[in-house]
Amino acid sequence: MSVPDSQQYPSLGDYALIGDCHSAALISRAGSIDWCCLPRFDSDSVFGRLLDWEQGGYFEVRPDVHCTSKREYLPGTLMLVTHYRSRAGEARVVDFFAMREGGRHRPRRELVRMIEGVRGRMRFDVRILPRFDFGEVRPWIHRNGHGTHVAVGGNTGLLFLGDMNLVSAGEHALCAEVEVTRGERRHVAVQFVAPQALDSEVAKPEEQAQLAAHYKETHAWWQAWAARLHYPPQAGTGVVRSAMVLKALTYAPTGAIVAAPTTSLPEKVGGQRNWDYRYSWVRDSVFTVRALSALGLEAEATAFGQFVMRSAAGNADDLQVIYAVDGKRRVQEFALEQLQGWRSSRPVRIGNAAAKQFQADIYGLILELSWRWSERDRGISDAGWRFLAELVERAIARWREPDRGIWEVRSRPRHFVHSKVMCWSAIARGIALAERQGLDAPLARWRRERDLLRATIERRGVDHRRGVFVRSFGTSELDASLLLLPSVQFVAYEDERMRRTAAAIHRELSADGMVVRYRSEDGLKGREGAFIACTFWLAECFARQGRKRDARQLFARAERCASDLGLFSEEYDPRQRELLGNYPQGLTHLSHISAALALNATAATRLGVPAHRSATGAGAGAASVLR
Repeated sequence: MSVPDSQQYPSLGDYALIGDCHSAALISRAGSIDWCCLPRFDSDSVFGRLLDWEQGGYFEVRPDVHCTSKREYLPGTLMLVTHYRSRAGEARVVDFFAMREGGRHRPRRELVRMIEGVRGRMRFDVRILPRFDFGEVRPWIHRNGHGTHVAVGGNTGLLFLGDMNLVSAGEHALCAEVEVTRGERRHVAVQFVAPQALDSEVAKPEEQAQLAAHYKETHAWWQAWAARLHYPPQAGTGVVRSAMVLKALTYAPTGAIVAAPTTSLPEKVGGQRNWDYRYSWVRDSVFTVRALSALGLEAEATAFGQFVMRSAAGNADDLQVIYAVDGKRRVQEFALEQLQGWRSSRPVRIGNAAAKQFQADIYGLILELSWRWSERDRGISDAGWRFLAELVERAIARWREPDRGIWEVRSRPRHFVHSKVMCWSAIARGIALAERQGLDAPLARWRRERDLLRATIERRGVDHRRGVFVRSFGTSELDASLLLLPSVQFVAYEDERMRRTAAAIHRELSADGMVVRYRSEDGLKGREGAFIACTFWLAECFARQGRKRDARQLFARAERCASDLGLFSEEYDPRQRELLGNYPQGLTHLSHISAALALNATAATRLGVPAHRSATGAGAGAASVLR
């Protein structure tokens, strides 16, 4: 196989996201679906050109003449509209995953592309090259008993519906030429169907007449969801877009929330920092439900709490940091050697070995959310308290151990300060819950461990010469995760040590106005880009410390990293001015929400009006644990 020209691969910011809370697709500015995994986020790809230009497969709808284009989301939705204009006419292409009420358990699993004439006459070329199992399988494409095209390979089946005259382009592709005039619409949809069902009743052609209705139904669904958002207008419409991305990254049947819909998009082009993010991290998901809860979306918090409880089987010893979207624990990591990778960035990884790491902050995350939930007068069941009390005991038993930390380093474990603080938070919140609700607990022992742990952190986790918190015991290194310490009330934002820590991070971990996570060895070769979420963290920290000008500058700098559609990746390369890492990244979007609300809260306080609560400070709880 020839090595693809890196220029063939669009920049990540050229991609738009559509999704249905089960799976997602990325659509390039050129109108090509280059990434889609069906029937769920962590399934094998059916279109995967994003990771191999030659083998991955794609689904392209593009004008047959040169024209100008402009894209946007329909207001209050995640439905993409691309407007095309040429001398001969105008048209628009609308892309969406079909949504409906009750779709959590009865999803359509249907990706629709609609071409609509606006003025004059325009022609489009449609080309569909599905490739299953990450490009390894060229499916057999043929007509079923109802005259509908289907693609079959292995355990995957696709059904193609619509009113376009699709014709075979060999055994492994479909194509069509479509012409529209003003007011005309043409549709083509891809449905995921189990191979054994492709010739059954579900594949009857009368379903094709329903695609226009699915457009209206999807539009209404998204607008109804967006109407539930409560946020101060001053926070900006970007908050709404970030919330929609987080909603799209939720796997509705279980309540799991994936970190991103992609795998192996590199943190450095050509490097080895390429990870599979199509799974549910407890940490990222907890942050996500905090952000959504701050916008009034409690149902998502409830669903995720139930997911964690089920996945851990109600046993603190069985808790792990990553799960598949159905709660499966085994997400073994391996490399797909046959794939070239985005811009020749290898390896392409499936699964994630971090699932088996010890990351001590997980105890504090769940207890912190549980505390926030109890503040809303939510009770805790006996089974729920047993689970939470076990988490406190695990934090007590293991806080003296080194761990891999929030960044999941692949070098030796360390005594990360952020991890120790989160263990402290687990114990402190366990005590507070027991005291508030009269729950049975060995409070005297818990208080001794809480105080001992705090004393240890303040002795070994602080550079006393500079008066700043440090990355890990015994070092003077900094880490952007230290910006999160006030969010669990270990230290106040206004504390002098925290002020000096934030200032030091701004000074020592910044590059072109952006913040990197750390500058320490982590077991991998090469460096990475600036971490956009960390830049938002520093903006929020400065806002709460009264450094409003610096906070606004950082926030604006981070916002400029977004694509024209308001989508953020994980990292940003200031030199090349491009997005890096998996895309779009949930952690970045939730941090965007939190920083926007923090900036609004400080502005509201200055003006003497009620402030909207921040995503960092408002966290919702693990509802199944607490009811």
